[in-house]
Order: sequence, then structure tokens, then C-alpha cells
Amino acid sequence: MVEQRQLARSKQIHRETGKTFYVATRFLPERVRHPTYVLYAFFRVADEVVDGDNDLTPEQRAERLESFRRAALGEEPADDPVLAAFSEIREEHEIPESDVNTFVDAMATDVEKARYESYDELRAYMDGSAAAVGRMMTAVMAPDRADEALPAATALGEAFQLTNFVRDVREDVVERDRIYLPAETLEAHGSSHEQIARLEFDGNVAGAVQAELSRAEALYRDGVAGIELLPEDCQFPVLLAAVLYADHHRLIRKLDYDVVSTTPSLSTPRKLWLAARTRIAWQRNPDPLAVFRSVSAIPSDESGHRLHRLTGRLPVP
Repeated sequence: MVEQRQLARSKQIHRETGKTFYVATRFLPERVRHPTYVLYAFFRVADEVVDGDNDLTPEQRAERLESFRRAALGEEPADDPVLAAFSEIREEHEIPESDVNTFVDAMATDVEKARYESYDELRAYMDGSAAAVGRMMTAVMAPDRADEALPAATALGEAFQLTNFVRDVREDVVERDRIYLPAETLEAHGSSHEQIARLEFDGNVAGAVQAELSRAEALYRDGVAGIELLPEDCQFPVLLAAVLYADHHRLIRKLDYDVVSTTPSLSTPRKLWLAARTRIAWQRNPDPLAVFRSVSAIPSDESGHRLHRLTGRLPVP
């Protein structure tokens, strides 16, 4: 059983480092909300193993990550309250070890890899960094038709991750020398990893950013369409998380897609306004896709949606 001090520490980490998702998490029922605090804190602690201590060598980071993996799987004692809590949650909700391993493998990729050549390569990374996260959350929510809900959870996890990648282009370059925009997307628009690394923005970069946003928006539509498969008391919070994350697209468009010069961020009043607006729309019509279309910053582009579902690719704008 998760101890109160472990839960308090997890909640603190979530509140301080995941402000956007934290707003939506507050609307989850307690049976899901408390494990979600632990899951999010677990993800953040893993991120700190990879990026937290700049004095460590890649080999030392890899060693720490393997110890982290063993503790998460209950194979060795956990001296971190978040890790100990996660191990309990994993057993209680029968989170597959394969998802834990896939997630940790993605974190291990960040130790050595700083560039991605293609979207397929990036998507393989996101299977651990995003899709596995969505699958773990689905296990905690325990929908009746879990197998049907998992593809949508995967799509929504990838959508959130892509939004973060685009939003954080500058931060990732400055703080980690890491670029998640695929080279193939940049090159298709006349840009390159080298240009991003120099923090040089122009219309070519704007075109590449716009293309990646379009890709993410198709994933949002797929993901939100599956929210109706979740337990009723979980549907609104997950929908709200999608609305909040997607609102970064509005900010990015206002910047004319310049995420190289600055990192856009939602204000607290904006988050609260969106939460209220989404709640009102939900009370009028508790249809996740209909509410998302009416409230979110994602345009309803059914042709792009169909193309993504059929091919996994989007046309170059």
C-alpha cells in the first residue's frame, strides 16, 4: 500500500513540474488521481536520472537508469519514495513489466541520442516515452474495454509528446543539445538540425514546425475519439488534459511558429478559463469529440485525419 508520505512527495513533484497536466489530474476520481500523482512523479524522477546531474558520464547515467529499472520492477529495494510507491502501484494495477521496460529503454535512448532522422525513428522512441505512459494510465483507469481503449491512449500520449517536442525546441537545444524535430521534416522544408542548433529561425523552420503540429493534431483527433471508452468519471479529466495541451498550438501559431526564439507557456488564468469553458461544454453535451472540436485550439480537419489514420503520414504544407 502506498504510504501517505510517498503520495505527498509524488503530488508535490507533479504540482511543481507538470503544471498543465496537474490541472486536469485534479478532476480525476481519487482512485485514479492518487496513482496518477505517483505515475507522473515516476516519469519525472526517471527524467532526472537522465538529465539531472551534469557531472555524470553517459556510462554512469546508464548504470543509474538500470538501478532505477530494477527498483521500479521490484527486483531491488527502492530508497526513493516515488520509486517505492510506483512499484506498489505497478503491482496493484497490474501494469505490464513490458511497458515499464519500454519506458526505461526510451529514457536510456536520451543518454546517447540527441537527433532523429525520421518520424518513424522518433515514433519508436515515443513508444516508450509517450505511448507506454498512455498504456500505464489506461491500466490505472481500468476501462471495461481496455483493448479497444489502448490505441486511443497511445495516440493521445504521442500527441501530448509531440506538442511538448515542438513547444520545447529552444529549451531542448539550450539545456540538453537535443533536437526532436525529425531531420526529414526539416529538410522537406529547406531547414536542418544545424540551423535549429544555431537557434536560427526563418520561414523554412516555420514550415517544419507547422508540419509537426499538423501531425500532432491528427493524433489528438484519434486520441480524443477514444475517450468515450474510458470510465465515465475519467472522461472529462482526460478530455481537459487534451484541451490544455492542445492550447499550446494556439500560442505557437501566434508566434508564427517561432519556437526557436522563445518557449510558449500557458498562464494559470488561461488554464482555469479553459477548464471552466470545457466543463460548461461538457455539461451541455458529454461527447468528448464534440466538446474537443468546439473548445480546443485544434482545427477540425477531417481530410488530414483520414490521411493520418490510413498512412501515418501527413502532406507537406
